[in-house]
Formats: sequence, C-alpha cells, structure tokens
Amino acid sequence: MSRKALIIGVNDYDHIGSLNWCENDAISIDQVLTKNADGSPNFSAQLLTTNNRNKITHSLVYEKIQELFSGEADVAVFFFAGHGGFNENMSEGIICLQNYSQNHEGFIRISDILHIANESKIKNKIIILDSCQSGAAGNDRNIKNDSSVIGDGITILTACAKEEYAMENSVDRHGLFTSLLIEGLTGGASNILGQVTPGSLYSFIDSALGPWDQRPIFKTNVSRFVCLRKNIPLVDPSILRELPNFFKDPTDIFPLDPSFEPDRKNIPENLRHLPQNINNEEIFKKLQKCNRHGLVVPHEVEHMYDAAIESTGCKLTAFGAYYRKLSLKGYI
Repeated sequence: MSRKALIIGVNDYDHIGSLNWCENDAISIDQVLTKNADGSPNFSAQLLTTNNRNKITHSLVYEKIQELFSGEADVAVFFFAGHGGFNENMSEGIICLQNYSQNHEGFIRISDILHIANESKIKNKIIILDSCQSGAAGNDRNIKNDSSVIGDGITILTACAKEEYAMENSVDRHGLFTSLLIEGLTGGASNILGQVTPGSLYSFIDSALGPWDQRPIFKTNVSRFVCLRKNIPLVDPSILRELPNFFKDPTDIFPLDPSFEPDRKNIPENLRHLPQNINNEEIFKKLQKCNRHGLVVPHEVEHMYDAAIESTGCKLTAFGAYYRKLSLKGYI
C-alpha cells in the first residue's frame, strides 16, 4: 500500500509574531507516522520546518501540496502546524506561511488545498490542521463553484472551530491539539487490533477536551476509514480468531470449572484433588485477556476467577460479539 505525507511546522515568521512549538509538532508527527509501533514502515513523509535551509513560502508549499496529491497512492496526509485564520474580506480560511504579511501575501487558502485534493486520484486524502480558526475548512460558501466542498475520500481534522484559537501546551512543548493527536496515534485511539483511524482520533481528542477548551472539528466524506497507524494489538488477533470456536453462537455461555484455574493454590482445598488441565488453563488465559479488554464477562458472578471456581461460565459482550463476527467474516 502506497502511503505518503507532507508534514509542515512553522515557528518563525518574517512579519508577524513567531510561535513556539509548531516545529516540535511537525517533527513528532513525522516520527509517529513514518513507522508503526512494531517498527515496520508506514508513511513516506516529507518534513518541512522553519529550521530548514529553504524558507517555507507560498510557492514552495503550494508546489509540495500539488506533489502530495498527485499520482495514485492509497493514502495522502497533509499536516500543518502554524499560524492560520479566517479572512473576512475573502470569506476564506487560510494557513500562513513564513513570509505571510498583512498585504495578503504568503498564505494559502484552505479551499485551494481542498480543490487540489478533490481533483486527486488518491483514494484517501486526510488534511490535519493545527492552526487558529481552522474549523472553517470545508465550509461551502457558494463563492467559487465547488472548490470548498469536501469530495469523495476526503477527511478534515482541525484543532479548533472557525471562531477559536489553537492553543499551545508549554508543558508538552506541543500544540494542545497535536499533543493529543500524538497520544492518540501512539495508542490512545487504538481499537482492539491496534489500529488508529481518523474517526477514532477525533473521538479520542474530543473526549480529552472539556467544554471550556478549544473544540476540534471533524468533517469527512468517506465510505470506510483508513488506518493511519498500527499499534500493538490489545488482544492478539490469533485469540480473536478463536472467539467463534469458544462461542458457537454470540449468546452462548462458555462453561468454566475449577480445572481452568492455573494456580492450584487459589483453588479451595476441597477441589484441589481435581487433575490439572493444561489445555483448559491456556483457554482461560485467553478468555481472561478478552475480559480485561471488554470482550468477555463472567456469567452470574463478578470475576472470571469466581466463574471458574463456581463452575458458571463467561459470555460475550456486544463488543465481543462484534469481533466474533469480524473473525467469522475473515476480517481478522
């Protein structure tokens, strides 16, 4: 699968106030996206920051955006951290490059980025903006044909709403939004299989911000979310593939008894005469792993240990039934 990313962080500006941590944002996002958690290659990325030799100007970035969305890759990600705003005269959301000035130079309209992405043959196009007033991205203003309409395969994730400012986090030395973005990509937004999607990222970031904080904005036009990064699965896929074997029907109760408890010292004395069953103990370890991550719950008792000692059993949660179904369909 061909995956590429253009990652930009602008701290230093020629004509307006500088920022503190946008370069850190870009460098960390580059490090997180280029490798999965197991070290396998993920995105092929180009990183631009203001400590590079070349200035990050309108012409450079515009050319790089066109290059990013050219060709026939499976996924293209555009990440920008820096100054941004909403120009009332143009009714346009913009990102500000290093040579930005009040004379309407050195910026790129977000609608132009979307126009390039809309015209692209790439299947999945993801635009992530950590800049002030970036939530205007994708609004249909009925000014320039369909240039700001979100086309097929496009997802937009922004740090804040159109009326808000994107805050920096001096403790983490990142933008507040990007700090959460990194946390989500490195595992906080993973599903059971360790996959992070744009939808799970937004949910993670949104849940971490209170009603008085900046509000992230999420807009998408996709039929299926793409995985942005693979982390270590919470439950090994080989265990998930066994769920249909343990539970022939999603409503089944898997019977347990004291032979499933691996530690003989934990078994009541009157039951210790029962022979040890290595196979049952291995099954129990797998079911306990599923229990820890909300796939399985003990039946009629509080703990899995009690379900074994009292010979009740365990059953799938709705979450577990979902992954059982994925396994049956061959998706795991």
